[in-house]
Amino acid sequence: MPQTFSRKQFLLTVALLGASLALPAAADSFPNRPLKLVVPFSPGGNTDVVARLVGQGLAEALGQPVVVENIPGANGAIGASRVAAAANDGYTLLFGTAGTQAINPSLYRNLSEKSLDDFEYVALVTSIPNVLVINESKTPVKSVAELVSYARERRTGMSYGSPGMGSTVHLSGELLKSAAKLDLVHAPYKGSAPALTDLIGGQIDFIFENITPALPFIQGGKLKALAVTSAERLPQLPQVPTMKESGFPSFVTATWNGVLAPKGTPRAVVQRLEAATLKVASSPEFKARVAALGGEPRLLGSTAFRDFTRTEYKHWGSIIQAAKLEKQ
Repeated sequence: MPQTFSRKQFLLTVALLGASLALPAAADSFPNRPLKLVVPFSPGGNTDVVARLVGQGLAEALGQPVVVENIPGANGAIGASRVAAAANDGYTLLFGTAGTQAINPSLYRNLSEKSLDDFEYVALVTSIPNVLVINESKTPVKSVAELVSYARERRTGMSYGSPGMGSTVHLSGELLKSAAKLDLVHAPYKGSAPALTDLIGGQIDFIFENITPALPFIQGGKLKALAVTSAERLPQLPQVPTMKESGFPSFVTATWNGVLAPKGTPRAVVQRLEAATLKVASSPEFKARVAALGGEPRLLGSTAFRDFTRTEYKHWGSIIQAAKLEKQ
């Protein structure tokens, strides 16, 4: 006997069939309209500068405009939350950092992106280390060892600045504080510019600043670099030792940047974005621009980027735990 379908069953079958046929078509045609790349920090910083380089390259590679939108606040958590809640169609992307992906889950309560699995990891593109800088007229030392001795002699009150709570700059200061058993005071600012201004003016004693904003002041003689936090010396500062060389063998910190999409973005779309992002980041032009900022290209595809982020989460979590920082 022939099987009969009710109208409801027929319509459901047609809808399911249409959806199954539409998915690969949507992936094949991606992208067919402009994309948005959210930078979870204010304009002008190294994250914003690198994001705009990536956005420009992606626009050329994908054949669609890429609009960079700055949504700052809470060490990047506000912008990251917006992307986590966006449609998972590949058109809204996050330019994530060590702060948004590896630090914030250990430092802030009630984040919508609590889980490392709340995003699809597209590709990692850069790593930018920090540099320990002082104003010699305020802090008369020549090395990290002398800085530690100077801080111990003063016992209390020595201060270090940062562009905000939870930044790699802040946590690098906390790492020195716990590793050297120093009594230091954290002075948070609303960005790198005011922190460096106060360091030059003698209001604070030192800062582990990202190499990008600090480099011009070092090269101009206004600040002295005592050490870099990279695993190896930097080509831009070949005479400056690493923190590892300065007596802290486990002291390696850096911020980094990568492209992420909301959880559930189709795999084919993620792969399309991954290929385009890695193509942009491997270009000689991109590498030269990043090197000029004091950073280095660090290319990881989707799976490797996700695994790297999990390792970084544990790394920064251990620093936060050692510093006994309470969740905000």
